[in-house]
Amino acid sequence: MAGTVVLGLGGCVDHELTLSAPVMEQLIGEYQIRDAELTQPTAITNERELVISVLTYLKKGGGGEHFVASTAILREFTKHFSIRTTLGGTSVRAAKEMSRLGVPSTLHLVSINDVVRRLLPADSDYVCSDDKDTFNPNTIVQYAQDLQVHAGDITIRTPFPNRLIYANDPSNSSMLLSPELGALLQGARLFLISGLNSIRDEQLLDRRLSSLQDHMRQLPAEAVVYYEDAGFHTPAFSRRVRDVLLDAIDIYGLNEDEMQAYLGRAVDLLSVDDVAAALESLRAFIPGPTLIVHTKYWSVAVGEDAGANADAMNEGIVVATTRYAHGDEYTDDDYELMRNRPRRAEAEEFAAALERRMGGIVRCLPGFRLDIAEPTTIGLGDAFVGGFLAATAQKQ
Repeated sequence: MAGTVVLGLGGCVDHELTLSAPVMEQLIGEYQIRDAELTQPTAITNERELVISVLTYLKKGGGGEHFVASTAILREFTKHFSIRTTLGGTSVRAAKEMSRLGVPSTLHLVSINDVVRRLLPADSDYVCSDDKDTFNPNTIVQYAQDLQVHAGDITIRTPFPNRLIYANDPSNSSMLLSPELGALLQGARLFLISGLNSIRDEQLLDRRLSSLQDHMRQLPAEAVVYYEDAGFHTPAFSRRVRDVLLDAIDIYGLNEDEMQAYLGRAVDLLSVDDVAAALESLRAFIPGPTLIVHTKYWSVAVGEDAGANADAMNEGIVVATTRYAHGDEYTDDDYELMRNRPRRAEAEEFAAALERRMGGIVRCLPGFRLDIAEPTTIGLGDAFVGGFLAATAQKQ
């Protein structure tokens, strides 16, 4: 395992909360929100629009990420709930999972404060592009399956558990790169790119992409570059990022929400026909790298080297599912027991049928059979990435 694992590009403090029906019903009444209004606002400029955004996701059981116009709106909303302070950002959560698995990493951060210093894994080094402390927590909204909200003409029963991210974080919106990044990459065997979804200014994005390309020229030829997609605060910018970086990416990861957002339609995740068509469409505008799609039922690799990623995908599934079942503080015993749990029967049937349908360019692994009353839905994609990268690093 010569060389380092470099995880970037940003990180943050999260204020996590779990929705309750009484609070949501109270807010519906206070703001006189009607069912006909439950479509995603084009901008979130006040608490009422934030509540509408949350309710819109509850109806479909979806997850997503959005920019909020001010931190005051986030504070106003979070005061209704008990909050838990954690570290967020795909790279930081992945580092925590990799540390559990015995794989240390070096993080590129864009903000630092005493909470970050205290909660980072002890074996994680970091560089930070900011020379002063900043503190702008994201609000992470978690909700359970079968949460029932009834107020006015609104009746919601959530079909799935999920999480929502609401952010106003200037450091991550700027995503300033440290001049030390290139030197770190000189000795890297793995490099994770994430966090570019927070940038909201087009000219700034172009400057950051140009700078990132300069730093990446220091990467050894054998280094693996993993890009994890996310909900772009300005959706049109996702294509710009792909246009610039796709040739340098070896593995491109995304979850079911991001897949469906790109396709502009819902996908039946247990329909072989529907998923095969979705994956073929994704490959049309994400050509080249191995495509990894991780969902609540299964994870799939698409590409000429799909089969080579089976062990890493399986590790990602085990880690993410252990977090789902036991939360942040899961034990080694929880992890080992999860590895031996049975898989979901319907997901096993789906995976086998999808591989028959699409041939050798696809490797699909089913998720585990679980019945968890109060699951953790925050950070599951990040945990998957951590497990995937740890297994990849250990094979090198």
